[in-house]
Amino acid sequence: MIVVGKIDIDKYRCVSDDINNDEVIITEERIQHIKNRHPHDFERYFHYISKMLSEPEYIFESKKPNTAFIMNTFRENGKNFELILRLKTSSDNENFKNSIITFMKISDRKRDKYIRNKRILYKSE
Repeated sequence: MIVVGKIDIDKYRCVSDDINNDEVIITEERIQHIKNRHPHDFERYFHYISKMLSEPEYIFESKKPNTAFIMNTFRENGKNFELILRLKTSSDNENFKNSIITFMKISDRKRDKYIRNKRILYKSE
């Protein structure tokens, strides 16, 4: 398990009012999932994760409870990314943490489709 950053709990209250802490982790199993499903994204773009967590551009509604669907575009390289974050709530096992489920680079077309079709819970100014 690797600590990858912190979240501003107030920003993420749009997903759940019951967030227990601000620390975010990623497990070795999830790292392997990302490497297997989205080759090279983890190695090339992992350094963006902390900023995505602390400064989300969009948080969309997810089909899963207590889950944030985060999307950011980083201007310095013109790339778009999505990140799925499971938030730890009081009903979860006390050993659980806020944790990354997946992370990947996405196309401009997919980014625009999300903005058009998904319910936006939070948008940065």
